[in-house]
Amino acid sequence: MTRLASGMSPSARRIMLTVCAMTATIMQALDTTVANVALPYMQGSLSASLDQINWVLTSYIVASAIMTAPIGWMSDRYGRKRLFVICCAGFTFASLLCASSQDIGAMVPARLLQGAFGAALVPLSQSVMLDAYPPEQRGQAMAIWGMGVMLGPIMGPTLGGFLTDQYSWHWVFLINLPVGIVTVLGLMLFMDETKMQTEMRFDWFGFIALAIGIGSLQLMLDRGEQAGWFGSTEIVVELIVSIAGFYYFFAHSLTTDEPFVRFELFKDRNFAAACLFMVMIGVLLFGTMALITPFTQNLLGYPILTASYVLGARGVGTLVAMMAVGRLLKFVEARTLVFSGLSLSAATLYHMVGFTTDTSTQTIVVTGIILGAGLGLVFVPLSTVAFATLPGELRNSGTSMLTLVRNIGSSVGISMVIANLTNTTSLMHARLAEHINPFNNALQQAGPMLSTATDQGRALLDAMLTQQATVIAYDNTFKLLMILTLIVLPLVLVIGSSRAKKEAGAAPVPAMD
Repeated sequence: MTRLASGMSPSARRIMLTVCAMTATIMQALDTTVANVALPYMQGSLSASLDQINWVLTSYIVASAIMTAPIGWMSDRYGRKRLFVICCAGFTFASLLCASSQDIGAMVPARLLQGAFGAALVPLSQSVMLDAYPPEQRGQAMAIWGMGVMLGPIMGPTLGGFLTDQYSWHWVFLINLPVGIVTVLGLMLFMDETKMQTEMRFDWFGFIALAIGIGSLQLMLDRGEQAGWFGSTEIVVELIVSIAGFYYFFAHSLTTDEPFVRFELFKDRNFAAACLFMVMIGVLLFGTMALITPFTQNLLGYPILTASYVLGARGVGTLVAMMAVGRLLKFVEARTLVFSGLSLSAATLYHMVGFTTDTSTQTIVVTGIILGAGLGLVFVPLSTVAFATLPGELRNSGTSMLTLVRNIGSSVGISMVIANLTNTTSLMHARLAEHINPFNNALQQAGPMLSTATDQGRALLDAMLTQQATVIAYDNTFKLLMILTLIVLPLVLVIGSSRAKKEAGAAPVPAMD
């Protein structure tokens, strides 16, 4: 097998390496959302309470966020290939542990392992794709890679719903096994090792401080709604710990000779701008996902599988946009495509502000496709321009940082929209209830069915008020996302030109020439 790999042409090796990078990316991206729809089934099987089963998601998110930060250092110190193979194998083994868990005490540690090993898969696959392709083909390379990153979270609920409905929740994790094994073997055969910088020393204080800051922030964002936000002692403590962690991290990193995070990354204008917009991508992608799924299930009454298929339609728009944008980058400025994508997303969100219980499935599918296309137009140019002028030696650190800010953006987006949805529903219910009184002519004309004098009438009125208040809350939250998108639109001017021919550190890996 090794002789076969060494005898392949450079283009054939590049194709095989692309396949391996993509399978690793898709595997990790899928697992960020694929388990969500299986939680009710897992809760009964694992004999867990509602609070306990939520740790299946929380543990993965926190572990992934903490371990994303050191990926750049670990790749430079121990070699990209070695780290990639170990993390991919570890992720696959952790998936087996998740599938074989018999109780919540076994599942949570397995998910922690899965999140820790999976943190490296997306940034390392991006580094591999950037090095494997020459500068003039990197737009197309990022389009291919971006399909896995963007389609994974979108298609995760669809795949999870299908596997859980047709088989069992165990297959949500078992499906990773054949993919992971093939990926590990492919990486071992087709990937070349990078130079190891053995003289590098690990900044333990900086890492621990950053891990505490990020971990506490993720816990606060993930558990805030369930715990009651700042009315809960837990959330207040997590906020204080997070602030303290970030304070000590920045105070230490800005005064030490070898900081844990290489801050020279942010001296590059394009990379700094890409980080800013990647946060917005996370907010939009996961924020709208967190709204559409419960909207179709709770208000429109769609079965879980139908709701997941409707959400999956957004992937069609993303796929088409990414296929086109890879070629468009050769002729159109990246900032122009980013502006177009954000404008399209804002226009679609404006249309979604009018969603009601009478909105048709066709309308939801079409708006989802258009919104997916808008996000696709933004993601690929950002992934390309972020590294257009960044020195090659900073690439590993850059990909991990870009992944980290996108993950934080997604957590912020989900927490923000759910908090706004819950608070607005309560507020609108109270305001609508003010009009329920014996002097309301509409209620008098409705007859005894909606009479406030009977238990049945009051129950029916409350159900109607709750439904209408929830619709208004969803529409207001869509409007909030639209406003945020419009606010960041002018910041597109911060992005530099992507048409420059000269690129720092653009030399590809020798074996890929």
